[in-house]
Amino acid sequence: MTQAYDICIRGGGIVGRTLALLLARERLRVGLVLQPPSGPISNAPVTDVRAYALNSRSRALLESLRCWPDARHATEVLGMQVKGDDGGEVNFSAAELKVPGLTWIVDVPVLESQLADAVRFQPQIELLDAPQPAALTVICEGKASSTRAEFDIDFNVTRYPQRAIAARLNCERAHEQIARQWFAQGEILAFLPLDGPQGNSVAIVWSVKEENAQSLLADEPAAFCQKLEAASEGCLGRLSLSSERAAWPLQMARAERWGGTHAGKAWALAGDAAHNVHPLAGQGLNLGLADVAALAKILHEREYWRSAGDEKLLRRYERSRKAEVATMGATMDGLQQLFWQRGAPWQAARNWGMNGFDQSGPFKQWVARQAMGF
Repeated sequence: MTQAYDICIRGGGIVGRTLALLLARERLRVGLVLQPPSGPISNAPVTDVRAYALNSRSRALLESLRCWPDARHATEVLGMQVKGDDGGEVNFSAAELKVPGLTWIVDVPVLESQLADAVRFQPQIELLDAPQPAALTVICEGKASSTRAEFDIDFNVTRYPQRAIAARLNCERAHEQIARQWFAQGEILAFLPLDGPQGNSVAIVWSVKEENAQSLLADEPAAFCQKLEAASEGCLGRLSLSSERAAWPLQMARAERWGGTHAGKAWALAGDAAHNVHPLAGQGLNLGLADVAALAKILHEREYWRSAGDEKLLRRYERSRKAEVATMGATMDGLQQLFWQRGAPWQAARNWGMNGFDQSGPFKQWVARQAMGF
């Protein structure tokens, strides 16, 4: 019997909708299951406080779909300052690297809205209330996916003794399009510039020890902001909360396989359903968007006689993505472990390493360009 869909995508977040649009462009019949989001925020606020750092590769992909937000909602980062816990410092500059921007801080609700509008006007995509038979099922449900178990997919998880706290802040001083990050006593604070070039608001991601998270979430707004001012060395002056706070546990995880068949049904994983990395470098969504770009390319280039669920295609997809994700995951885990270690020798070594890296010239430029998606 002929199936109604070539591809059934489970999960209607940024990764799932982007994949649906890419495949619809290939004239494939796509069913998109808009299940409730299973994202990382455990005590989800009324207003979504998330913001993502998207690199040049992700920007080009979203621009090709005409879904890139305007300058106010995709703030170009011209500089990045990273400070250690004992004088170590690393600085990146778009001007020095001769690029227009190091990354862009994208407002998640705006991007999701633009993708949703594009999906709604794409006749090759049908929104579904429940999964339907298809040549290939692609699982884009996020790290808490329930469909992995349905397809008997092993998902190996290493939990960090940390919780991420996210919020939005108004700042006394303008951010000047600089992203800032501090490593201190095993905790990591990031300020991500928002609201365009003249903005004075930031999104924060504060990766804190489990035992500190609950008290920070319970603090009165003024007390919470005082702690942020101290942790950020007062670089943006007085701070005030402009949103609720949200939090989620941190983990490193990777599926054993990213594609295959189960009980005669072909499946593939993409995004957080396939892998999780520590957010300290803001690469999670970039990896997920690279997944769907790779899968769409493989399906576009497939031999005419292969179906979308052909196991050889799924193996090509897995091979094309596993090396990059494994390298990024190991790098993020290594940095997290390095800054988690206590004691003067560890502190001295990591700050010496930061200063040495900052002066490393071509190697530093190569690392920066890799992170930027070049």
